[in-house]
Amino acid sequence: MKLRRLELDDAPFMLEWMHEKSIIYELKNDFYNKTLDDCRNFIRTSWNETNNLNLAIVDNNNIYMGTVSLKNITLISAEFAIVIRKIAMGSGLSKYAMQEIIRIGFEKFKLKKIYWCVRTENKRALKFYDKNEYQRINICNSELLNIILSMKNYTEEQIFNYIWYEIKV
Repeated sequence: MKLRRLELDDAPFMLEWMHEKSIIYELKNDFYNKTLDDCRNFIRTSWNETNNLNLAIVDNNNIYMGTVSLKNITLISAEFAIVIRKIAMGSGLSKYAMQEIIRIGFEKFKLKKIYWCVRTENKRALKFYDKNEYQRINICNSELLNIILSMKNYTEEQIFNYIWYEIKV
């Protein structure tokens, strides 16, 4: 298993998880209406982005199993995101990919913090993060609140109803 740059050949596998209701029903964005062309465009765009890092999670045969990302990268922080195909759940790929992208964030980008959020309904993700001892934070008492509010990627309702995690150097 490893992380690598997204490739156009990954698009059909990406679309697979986007159309898997058991995966996307708990996510913030509408992935179900995405097309193969949307996936290809996302991959092409990822090659030149400077404030987002989107990498393929691949198995030992270099087959795409998911995407792991650092989004909204600044000099201080970035937002973590991950999604994997149903076939890869329980394989250890998520744990590996998360550890590796966090390492990249702190070592390559010299970030001071990496954060993410999870809908309360996403029991699978919450169980994964808690099992791996990632620490939940109270967003109301966090310096992250101003960063998140300034990005305007979340509604206030989402900010205050999601469960937030943060890792600091």
